[in-house]
Amino acid sequence: MKIDVLLGLQWGDEGKGKIVDVLTKGYNVVARFQGGPNAGHSLEINNIKHVLHLIPSGIFHKQSINIIGNGVVLDPVIFKEEIEALNKLGVNSKERLLISKKAHLILPTHRTLDAAYEQAKGKSKIGSTLKGIGPTYTDKTSRNGLRVGDILSTNFIDKYNTLTDKHKLLLKQYDYKYDISEYEKKWFEGIQLIKSFQLIDSERVINNYINQDKKILAEGAQGTLLDIDFGSYPFVTSSNTICAGACTGLGVSPHKIGEVFGIFKAYCTRVGSGPFPTELFDNTGKELQNIGNEFGATTGRPRRCGWLDLIALKYSIMLNGVTQLIMTKADVLNSFDTIKVAVGYKYNNEIIDYFPFEIYNNIEPIYKEFKGWKTELSKFSNANELPEELKEYIKFIEDETKVPITIVSIGPNRNQTIMI
Repeated sequence: MKIDVLLGLQWGDEGKGKIVDVLTKGYNVVARFQGGPNAGHSLEINNIKHVLHLIPSGIFHKQSINIIGNGVVLDPVIFKEEIEALNKLGVNSKERLLISKKAHLILPTHRTLDAAYEQAKGKSKIGSTLKGIGPTYTDKTSRNGLRVGDILSTNFIDKYNTLTDKHKLLLKQYDYKYDISEYEKKWFEGIQLIKSFQLIDSERVINNYINQDKKILAEGAQGTLLDIDFGSYPFVTSSNTICAGACTGLGVSPHKIGEVFGIFKAYCTRVGSGPFPTELFDNTGKELQNIGNEFGATTGRPRRCGWLDLIALKYSIMLNGVTQLIMTKADVLNSFDTIKVAVGYKYNNEIIDYFPFEIYNNIEPIYKEFKGWKTELSKFSNANELPEELKEYIKFIEDETKVPITIVSIGPNRNQTIMI
C-alpha cells in the first residue's frame, strides 16, 4: 500500500481542510506533515464552521487515526484550545490522535522573536502570521530546538530555560518590549495536556501502517508557492510544502508515495506580502474577495485576489508530480460575465511560459478569456448537470496541465462537492 498526498498548489487557502474531510472516509489514517498553527484548515459540517490549525482534518471521522508528524511545529497553547473546542463537539480526540515525539515545540519566546523580527523589517516585512513558526524552524535547523519527546525527560525544565534564555539575549538586541508570563502559564498547561496523548515514533508507526495495507492520506499545509525552496522567496513559509515534504515530514520513502492530490482555487488568492502576478486592484478583485469571503482563517487578514494563474499552476504540478487536480470555490465565479486565466507572462518584452526566479520584477500576465456560467452551482449534485461554460473551463485546465480534475467544490459544506 502507498501513501497518498494532498497539498495546495497556490499560496495556501485553497480549501484543503474541506477536501481532506470529504476524502477521509476512504482512509484509515490522516497525517499532517509540515507547518504549524499558521495553517487554518476550514471545514463546514452540518452548516457549522470549524477551523483546525494543528490537528489533521480527519479528526471528525470516528474510524480515522490522525497523526501530527515530525515535520510539524506545535504550539501547546493553540493545541489545548483546539482540543477543548473538539471536546465541546463530542469529538474524542485522545482515541483518534497520535503525536510524533520528533515534532518541534513552539515556545512563547519563539512567538516574541517572530514579532520582533517582523517589526525590525519595517516596510520589507514578509507578512508573518506571528505564530513563532520561523524562529522555531530556525532553532530546529540550528540544532537548538525542543521536541515533543523532550517533555518526558527529567530535565525538561532545564532545557526549556536554556533555550528561553538564548531567545531573551536575542530580544535584547532588538530592544523589543514583551511580557510572556501569561502565555507561558498557558503553555505549560498545554504541555500537561500533550502528555496525556499517545506520543509516538511516528515514522515507525506510519511505515507499519503502510506494511499493514492501511490507507494513509498525508495532509499538507500552506501551499506550493510558499515553499521555502521553490516558493516566492523570501515571502514564503519556513517549511517544505511540496510533496517531497511529506517524505521528510513523516519519514516515508519517495517510492511509497501513491496519488498526489493537488488543490487549487478557480481563481487565486494570497495573504501577506510578496509577488502575485494576476492580482486585481479593481472592483473585480473586491468582488472576488467579498463573494469568496476571502479573509484568513488564522489571522483574519483580507486576502489579495486575482484570476487563475495557469503558469504558476503548471509549475506547482511539475514540482509535486500531481496525479489528480481538485478545483475549489468554483461557485465564487457564478456571477461573472467573463472569467480570465493567465496563460503566459510578459517579461522584458519577451513572452515566457514558465515561473521565473524574477517573479518579483514587472511580470505582466497574458490572459485568455472565458464566458462565465452565470449559474448558481449549489443546486447541482453531479458532473453532468454542470453548465457547459464551466465544463469548458475545466476541460481547458485539464488540456493545458495534462492532469484530470476529479473533484469540483461548489460550496463550503461537505455535501457541496462534485465528483467527476
